[in-house]
Amino acid sequence: MPTRLASVVFDAQQPRVVAEFWAQLLGWSVTVDRADRVDVAAPDPDGMDIALTFLPADTAKSGKNRLHLDLASRSLDHQRVQVDRALVLGARHIDIGQGGVPWAVLADPEGNEFCVLEPREQYVDTGAVAAIVMDTHEPARLAGFWSAASGWPVAHSGPHVAGLRSATGLGSWLEFVRTPDVKSGRNRLHLDLAAFPTDDPAGEAARLLAAGAVPLGDVGPKAVFADPETNEFCLLHRSPDLSRV
Repeated sequence: MPTRLASVVFDAQQPRVVAEFWAQLLGWSVTVDRADRVDVAAPDPDGMDIALTFLPADTAKSGKNRLHLDLASRSLDHQRVQVDRALVLGARHIDIGQGGVPWAVLADPEGNEFCVLEPREQYVDTGAVAAIVMDTHEPARLAGFWSAASGWPVAHSGPHVAGLRSATGLGSWLEFVRTPDVKSGRNRLHLDLAAFPTDDPAGEAARLLAAGAVPLGDVGPKAVFADPETNEFCLLHRSPDLSRV
């Protein structure tokens, strides 16, 4: 059985501040609050079993993240309300060269980019987070790797955008968008995977390597890898909470 997506992990100089921003913006709850980690998770009816995890970092963000969140909206009025709420909570408008687009591009209190989308049929049932979006040179290739890693089937694939979604049809999409940008340094946001309780983490690690992952070593309770485009990700040796699988 494939590993599952467990969390989107943010490096943050002030993990509690950034976690509170996202919890309030999404209407989610802080479920873990420690000096070394803060987790934010959706209520069960939202259908999203991927948490947001915030870990302490010594350095400030520099450059554009290769991973970001797209937030859903139900109407143009709701989109405006979401943007206004984000600004009140500490976000700001940013220009990353998007031009005249119908979605709003913002940054959270530590500069992490995110988008508040205009209403789209594809995202009517996703809950607050429409998509977890990863920049890539080859959307189809990277989608194939992450489909093997997450167990989510490829729902659509093209030269510019590819998308995965859980077979349950619940929660956000995982999308891959073509970009000419070259990855530089370590990603400030990354994905954590977790093995299911009945699976052997060593066996799952071997399966990820066979799919194209590169091992980067262990850090505490995590094995660290890079995907085929050198984006770092982790496999948890022990999942902190599989009760929502």
